[in-house]
Amino acid sequence: MRKQKKGCNLLWLFLTDGLDTLDGLKKSFSLTYFLPNIKTRNSRYSAEMATTADLVSNGNIHRHNQNINTFKSDAYVRSGFSNHCSKHNGKANGGLDKRPFKESFDQAPLYVAVLTYVGFGVVTLFGYLRDFLRACGLEKCNLAQEREEQKDFVPLYQDFENFYTRNLYMRVRDNWNRPICSLPGPQFDLVERVSDDYNWTFRNTGKTIKNVINMGSYNYLGFAENNANFLTTVADTTRQYGVGVCSTRQEMGNLDIHNELEDLVATFLGVEDSMTFGMGFATNSMNIPALVGKGCLILSDELNHTSLVLGARLSGSTIRVFKHNNIQSLEKLLRDAVVHGQPRTHRPWKKILILVEGIYSMEGSVVRLPEIVALKKKYKAYLYLDEAHSIGAVGQTGRGVTEYFGLDPSDIDVMMGTFTKSFGAAGGYIAGKKELVDFLRTHSHSSVYATSMSPPVTKQILRVLKCIMGQDGTTMGIQRVRQLAENIRYFRQRLQEMGFIIYGNEDSPVVPLLLYMPGKVGAFAREMLKKNIGVVVVGFPATPITESRARFCLSAAHTRGMLDKVLNTLDDLGDYLSLKYSRHSRSTQDRTLRQNSVINH
Repeated sequence: MRKQKKGCNLLWLFLTDGLDTLDGLKKSFSLTYFLPNIKTRNSRYSAEMATTADLVSNGNIHRHNQNINTFKSDAYVRSGFSNHCSKHNGKANGGLDKRPFKESFDQAPLYVAVLTYVGFGVVTLFGYLRDFLRACGLEKCNLAQEREEQKDFVPLYQDFENFYTRNLYMRVRDNWNRPICSLPGPQFDLVERVSDDYNWTFRNTGKTIKNVINMGSYNYLGFAENNANFLTTVADTTRQYGVGVCSTRQEMGNLDIHNELEDLVATFLGVEDSMTFGMGFATNSMNIPALVGKGCLILSDELNHTSLVLGARLSGSTIRVFKHNNIQSLEKLLRDAVVHGQPRTHRPWKKILILVEGIYSMEGSVVRLPEIVALKKKYKAYLYLDEAHSIGAVGQTGRGVTEYFGLDPSDIDVMMGTFTKSFGAAGGYIAGKKELVDFLRTHSHSSVYATSMSPPVTKQILRVLKCIMGQDGTTMGIQRVRQLAENIRYFRQRLQEMGFIIYGNEDSPVVPLLLYMPGKVGAFAREMLKKNIGVVVVGFPATPITESRARFCLSAAHTRGMLDKVLNTLDDLGDYLSLKYSRHSRSTQDRTLRQNSVINH
């Protein structure tokens, strides 16, 4: 029976993958006898995967008279792409958005990778040498150690696991956790600190580093501000409601401004309903387990945020990972899931949920949403879209990647986002169909057990949303969205012209600049701070071992003067540290064109 079922599924895939519609299949091949069998054997899968309303239940799923094999659109081809979608950097939006989809992920020369591995090897060897000196009592160990009377107990501190912290991270620890003593806007003030024991401890000097240009915060639209004229409504809300609610939404913590915010978020996104949470991380990690469980399959992008990964693990679902933004890899997993079903039993999966992000915060890449939506419809899966970094930052009116690609928001089953970036606040939201939101109100751990969002934070989000939507009577919001887009294009173009390798989409506010070698990570951050520029540097294990980088986050609040100062400093520092690895810099291209012109004439 299982072999017949499996063979029938294989036949279905063969038939539907090569032809546009089943109607055309009937006319061409007179397979009227086989088609009812295919429909019958897949009806259970179709019923279980049919609508978003089914997504909200992990129990018995309602039956729907929908056939998974019925495709009435001719937009699907063998690869799962839309006929109008480019496989590389062409138009990847089904023709709805006419802008070309351009992303760059240049590779550094081979010698850079070799020297990077050599650098980590040298640091590792010296780490083992220093551990030997510590074991001999010749060097003091400042990390926590087991007490002598507990040597026979199960160890609390794994020595090998702390090797990286002791011997690699400590060398560059001064570049992280720097104390800020002002508003973290486009500029901020830093507390000056020094270390007398090689970064094991720090002491403040009592001095302040003034007016450091902030190139690391997610303040995309510049709403992390302290202008008293803009924050009047927030101050009034604090006087009326206080700072904390001290209760959950289901008890005594459901305020009228919470309901107002959820209605406005739904209107802004163009969906039926939404609900908000006090913490962005928990919006993912606590809601995914409420949507899927045992017997479900999660297909997760390999570069998804930790909150998505944690939520997937807590759900108890089977997790399979596809290559970053790789449509062929995702379709292969979907095809295998439909054909083979669950392991051992080969029963159909209860649900298949695809987890992706709008903008990936470490790569600066934008999700290939049109192609993923096409696959989701083709295989009757569900799509969970995390727009933490894209909402407010992309799209003509800041409505995220759905607007960026010109897609219908109803094509996304679960829309998630946070208020911690573009909105200058805290918390997150889940949006979609009303059935989905109503289910989460009673089944989400974040909704049932977490304290309600703080009233002034709620009012700040309302203020920003109304500003972006123009409901405050001004055009300031849309001007900030456009200014951010202008700053992104200018900054990225200048870096490419200088010869740096940068990752990501040309419209992404996250701009990773590749440093590669471990020794250059600390040197880069320290030299930039000397020029009053604050940057975020990231290395292994947060990135692949050969792809250490500096991550710049653009803001609408950055002036052209600020960006020019950063760019000029980067130009000089790139020469000083030999960071210009790109083979496709604009200067190189111009020289090549001039040489070819001279030869032709």
